[in-house]
Amino acid sequence: MTLPDEFIVRNRRLLGEKEYNLFEAALQKTPPVSIRVNKRKNGSRFFGQNIVPWEENAFYLEERPSFTFDPLFHAGTYYVQEASSMFLGQILEQYVKKPVRYLDLCAAPGGKSTQAIDILSKDSLIICNEILRSRANILTENVIKWGQPNCIVTNNNVSDFSYLHHYFDVILTDVPCSGEGMFRKDNGAITEWSLANVNRCSSRQKEILSSTWDLLRPGGLFIYSTCTYNTEENEDTIIWLHENYGAEVLPVITKQSWGIKPALKGNFPVYRFMPHATKGEGFFIAVLQKPDSESCTHRETLISAALKKNKKKKNNGQRQTSDNGLYHYISEADNFVFENNEERSFAFPKVYANDLILLSDRLNLLHAGIPLTVSKGKDKVPEHALALSSYINRKNFPTVEIDISTAISYLRRETITIPEGYPKGYLLVIFKDTPLGWIKNIGNRTNNLYPQEWRIRSSHSPENTEHFL
Repeated sequence: MTLPDEFIVRNRRLLGEKEYNLFEAALQKTPPVSIRVNKRKNGSRFFGQNIVPWEENAFYLEERPSFTFDPLFHAGTYYVQEASSMFLGQILEQYVKKPVRYLDLCAAPGGKSTQAIDILSKDSLIICNEILRSRANILTENVIKWGQPNCIVTNNNVSDFSYLHHYFDVILTDVPCSGEGMFRKDNGAITEWSLANVNRCSSRQKEILSSTWDLLRPGGLFIYSTCTYNTEENEDTIIWLHENYGAEVLPVITKQSWGIKPALKGNFPVYRFMPHATKGEGFFIAVLQKPDSESCTHRETLISAALKKNKKKKNNGQRQTSDNGLYHYISEADNFVFENNEERSFAFPKVYANDLILLSDRLNLLHAGIPLTVSKGKDKVPEHALALSSYINRKNFPTVEIDISTAISYLRRETITIPEGYPKGYLLVIFKDTPLGWIKNIGNRTNNLYPQEWRIRSSHSPENTEHFL
């Protein structure tokens, strides 16, 4: 790795000669591989391995397997995530003790969103947003694979949220940055680096934060993170939030053995992950609290106005809210509302049904709750998201268990053969007691219903699949 000269000079000055030498030596090493297990799915095979110290459900792997050919990876039983970024879990566990409305503003590809889904109360509402449509599609895929119903994925600019004054209890802004912490993984981050880009990122980050601050209720938590090392995008931003918005910077309990570094500028409690000190990539994170100086009644006003508007839509026949025979598709159905239109149906947690109306009024929703069916001609085809949902009522669907070679063929969206005797119609495909998706059995053959855009595109056949079993 050839580092930019100016990057070397700046970081040598920040860290000092001795520590900089350790830092640069670490950048020349292969980065560690880490995964985080989905607590509600079949991830038990990883337990007992080398645990990530600050996340009890995450593990370092000795080598990087070909995740592409692991059916349980596609089923959402685990997520391949950089270990340092999992420190978000410590903040949520220490400071969020009750249900919240949570916004992950720059959420793609979804590592921090799916971690929040696991840690926050199942009665929380989690909105995961991404401005770029291509990245938002990846975010949607990963949220669907995680299988929880209390999530909404949006594809919006920050400004589109401006009507949600004081709506959120917790906001995470993992802002776009100069990416210095990704040098080991992305050569493009090195070639694109410049001091001018650092300064552009710093200015853009402040614009994002200025547009976001009003969305947070008084007393709410604001979590700021980057994957970069410089102080312009890190400590300077925290100082700016404190001075301009009165934000209180909160401490997080850590252990000395974790090797997390303190601030390189100022004396606020911030948390720096450096590759020579922690087993992970470069990462910076801080948690701030908005002054609790006024009562928060704006949320109720917003929801009330949205309900009045929605009532008019219902009277005009634009919304349908009956289960339409889909009640038996999911478990705990009494806790959901069901929505249907001519094309699709889905279920959404009843406790946030009014919030869904508010959010769908002005935001571009790519995913919400549990998609149930999509209309294809006269057929109501079960949605792939239903198969991956932790709430699918499996006893009401015929299933077919397949081996790993058939599973890989299925994930390539190839036609698979099943034994005789299965009923015609839609069958839930199972690998190691974990749903992968649907096929339609039409008697003499099957139709593979795995999503075209998610299929394995590689024609390579793995020589060894034992570590997937």
